[in-house]
Amino acid sequence: MMRHPGIAAVLSFFIAGLGQIYNGQIVKGILFIVAYAISGLLMFVLIGFITTPILWIWGMVDAYKTAERMNHG
Repeated sequence: MMRHPGIAAVLSFFIAGLGQIYNGQIVKGILFIVAYAISGLLMFVLIGFITTPILWIWGMVDAYKTAERMNHG
């Protein structure tokens, strides 16, 4: 089944991990959601202001690249 990399990235833009779930990587997507939630809570101790954007961007890039890889082989 063809996955659209743009859709995967946009889904991860709105909810970290949703693009991975769209790609069929359910466990990875759930781990991204949990890690993002923990990172959000860490904003109370300031480290979350560093980790949250990193996880958010990483989730979008990973979803996009994974969808591309799935389509090419």
